[in-house]
This record gives sequence, structure tokens and C-alpha cells, in this order.
Amino acid sequence: MLAKILTMLATVCVVATVDAADEPLGTKPTPQGRELFEFAGRQALGKWQIVNDGVMGGRSSSRVEQGPDGTMNFSGVLSLANNGGFASTRSRGSNLGLHQGDTVVLEVKGDGRKYTFNAYVPRRRMAFSYRAEFKTEKGKWIEVRIPLDQLVATSFGRVVRGASLNPTEVNSVGILLGDKKAGGFELLIKSIRVEGGNNGEKLTRTES
Repeated sequence: MLAKILTMLATVCVVATVDAADEPLGTKPTPQGRELFEFAGRQALGKWQIVNDGVMGGRSSSRVEQGPDGTMNFSGVLSLANNGGFASTRSRGSNLGLHQGDTVVLEVKGDGRKYTFNAYVPRRRMAFSYRAEFKTEKGKWIEVRIPLDQLVATSFGRVVRGASLNPTEVNSVGILLGDKKAGGFELLIKSIRVEGGNNGEKLTRTES
């Protein structure tokens, strides 16, 4: 049974590789940078998938739906049963065209809970990602700025020492909830964009 679970984890944690010659996803420029993901239209949701703790026998549930005014609604119920406790959504594998010094900017409206931003690279290492946590404010739109050079490598939620991130390898990003608080949750995501050159910037959030 353990071998089966580990195999399933390896399958969901490795995002498909893409040809380096492919055009970066989300090349639409904006005055504030380059749009990685926008969520107007049903086709936009097809670029995202759900990965919950069911891969380890947990019972959390989540979904992504079209939200109001061209947003993506990530919602569900977090359960701590059967040693579970996480729900997540992540983009499907693609060339994101990220570089050293880039900052990812999220526009979100949450429920006051703490979420995790994840960046994934195509390596066969179980439950591995580079991550940073951010706190939402209930019912308020905020802007969360995440410099890629401040992401921390983790496996099964534990820090992996000496695993520095090469942003050009990132082919998927995602949002995870794992705050050990059972119950319903909801996060609206208006956009995910990237800005070049953080100049020592730190993870911040501002109201919009």
C-alpha cells in the first residue's frame, strides 16, 4: 500500500515538461509587467487542475470555477481526517518564461486564511515545490508580491536545504491551503502576473 501511495504522489507532483522552444505562456504585456494567467472565459480554467490530499487517503475537496468579473474561484472544504489536510490547484505544465530576479504578483480576495504559493519544476521528486506563504484578508482584494528568489524548497512541507531555484525551469505554479484548520474556504484570483527585476524586494501584500 505504501509503495502505491508513493507512486501516486510521484505522478501528481511531476508536471509535464515542455519544449524550451515553446512560446512562454501568458505573453500579454501590461503596464505592470507580463500577464501569466488571466481568468476571463471558461477556457482559462482548462489550464488548471486540482490536487488534494486524496492522493494520500485524505478527504479534503476543492474545485475551480468561473468567478465574478473574470476571476477564478478556488474553493472547497479542508479536512484533517485520515492524516489529510491540504487542498490545492495548480497550472498545467507550460513554458512560463520566468527569469532570475522576477517577482510574481497575485491579485486575490480571500477569507482571512493563510495560503501557500507554489512553483513547480519538472523533477521526479515527491511532493517537491518552491513555496512562500501569504495571508489573506477576509472580503478584501489584496496584491501579493512574491520575489522568486525568496521561495523556499520543500518536500512534504519540510524545508530542503541547498536546493536553489532556477526560475527558467519553473513550468507550473499553484495555490495550496494547508493551515490545519478544518472547514470551508474560498479564494478569488483576479490575475497572476510577473514583473522583472525585484531589486531586493521582499514578499509584501497591499490592499487594492
